[in-house]
Amino acid sequence: VQLQASGGGLVQAGGSLRLSCAASGRAAVTYAVGWFRQAPGKEREFVAAVTWRSGSRRYADHAKGRFTISRDNTLSMGYLEMNSLNPEDTGVFYCTTGSFSNDFDYARDYMKAGRYTYWGQGTQVTVSS
Repeated sequence: VQLQASGGGLVQAGGSLRLSCAASGRAAVTYAVGWFRQAPGKEREFVAAVTWRSGSRRYADHAKGRFTISRDNTLSMGYLEMNSLNPEDTGVFYCTTGSFSNDFDYARDYMKAGRYTYWGQGTQVTVSS
């Protein structure tokens, strides 16, 4: 297993969760770690990403101000702190890592799922109203 996501669960609206992503092997030797989510009946969508080396963070509009992505290079861990959760955040959250050529490449394509190579198994987040 190269990416292992954990931390999902059931939470009430307004609550918080912290997701963790453990990267190993080739998945850890990449440019960036990110999170995508997929709600029932919907396509997978970008949530947030951060580069391993420089810590450059990017967020989807729906995550700005509520979610914080971080990483620990020494442990090859990625994290997603989620606050002020609402029922629309319900879905499976996937950890992913991808290889970009440089910061320009990352800045251009960080939101594209196709640019990420390794995917974890997903962790379910359910927010009740």
